[in-house]
Amino acid sequence: MGSPSPMIVVDNGGGFCKAGFAGNKNPTAVVPNCLSRSHSSKKWLIADQLHHCDDIAGISIRRPFDRGFLVNADMQKEIWERLFKNLLKTRPSDSAGLLLVEPLFNLPSIQKATDELVFEDLGFQSLYVADSPSLVHLYEASRSPISLLARTQCSLIVDCGFSFTHAAPVYQNFTINYGVKRIDLGGKALTNYLKELVSYRAVNMMDETYIMDDVKEKLCFVSLDVDHDLQLARKVGNANPIRSTYVLPDGIKHNRGFVKDPEEAQRYMSTQEKEMLPTREEENEHRIPLDVETVEDRSKEASAKNEELKLTNERFLVPEMLFHPADLGMNQAGLAECIVRAVNSCHPHLHPVLFSSIILTGGSSLFPRMKTRLEQELRPLVCDDYKLKIVIQEDPMLGAWRGGSLLAASPDFESLCVTKSDYEELGSARCRRRFMH
Repeated sequence: MGSPSPMIVVDNGGGFCKAGFAGNKNPTAVVPNCLSRSHSSKKWLIADQLHHCDDIAGISIRRPFDRGFLVNADMQKEIWERLFKNLLKTRPSDSAGLLLVEPLFNLPSIQKATDELVFEDLGFQSLYVADSPSLVHLYEASRSPISLLARTQCSLIVDCGFSFTHAAPVYQNFTINYGVKRIDLGGKALTNYLKELVSYRAVNMMDETYIMDDVKEKLCFVSLDVDHDLQLARKVGNANPIRSTYVLPDGIKHNRGFVKDPEEAQRYMSTQEKEMLPTREEENEHRIPLDVETVEDRSKEASAKNEELKLTNERFLVPEMLFHPADLGMNQAGLAECIVRAVNSCHPHLHPVLFSSIILTGGSSLFPRMKTRLEQELRPLVCDDYKLKIVIQEDPMLGAWRGGSLLAASPDFESLCVTKSDYEELGSARCRRRFMH
């Protein structure tokens, strides 16, 4: 009998599932963690099959995760089975085990359902459960052994994920749970907000989650001066540096949407802001609230006949919600305040180190200018004596998986895992205590 295949590492996110083998830098597969079905078919597509679907208009999407937590283990099993068999080309029973990245503060009932899925349904022989912040910290510390982060073994992980945004202090490779602060806002909510804005002003896109995700990723950016950008967004025609056009898929000439003029989309961000400042006359000329459209604007959008979306202030108002959730009616602090509260929850001796070792990760940290805006928001809230340093991960969506790959390849890792015999003898609740810190 041959030796088992390497440990499988799975970062099971609400939006994407990242899976591969321990010791590798990159996962073998990064697939949507969902089932999907087009209107022209009765067959549900699983995970990566969505990438090959030709009819994405109005596609229905079902996810095993809801509000950041696993709620449908049967659907997750279906996705994982395809992932292991077709993409990783291995059987769980033949592997050395599974390292699974779970959400912070997972409920006991969900932990039990997950353990049943891993050991009983899929047949893994061992399991280790980790949280995202500790793995991100581990990976970043390994990349720069002489950095302050590595020397102090302390950092603040800001994870802008699919369902939540967390600010999590990490010390000695362990997440300080009592210091973790959360905003109930992530990539999914931002996409939904973009759908509402576009549907109100132009074309009804409320059922086009997949398309609007793509619009958000390609065209949205973080504003460094919202009032200034709102003034620019009021300009008409070619004088408007923020306006950009997204061509919707028609199912005939092109099956995927695309930005009509990529250079136009980047024009504002590549130009010095002082050159874009409106004159006093232009400011007085446009005093109407921006969320009130003129008849002329509405007629221009209607003439596109569902083929194009013209975006202006939506491009920066959507990511703005991360900094001001109250604008969506949420009684929660923004990202900068969330970070300060997380730091203040820790021992005062850690404060200067945490503020100088902030790591941005997660898909929503990919918005252009995210780091610069966060520095602007944080600096007035941080003691002048403290150095403020923010870094964005090399690939924010893969940070946790890479940390898990590093951990699972370490020599003593097997001793940290719960085996199937442990699970059968002690049960899920007692086995899970091994992962509590």
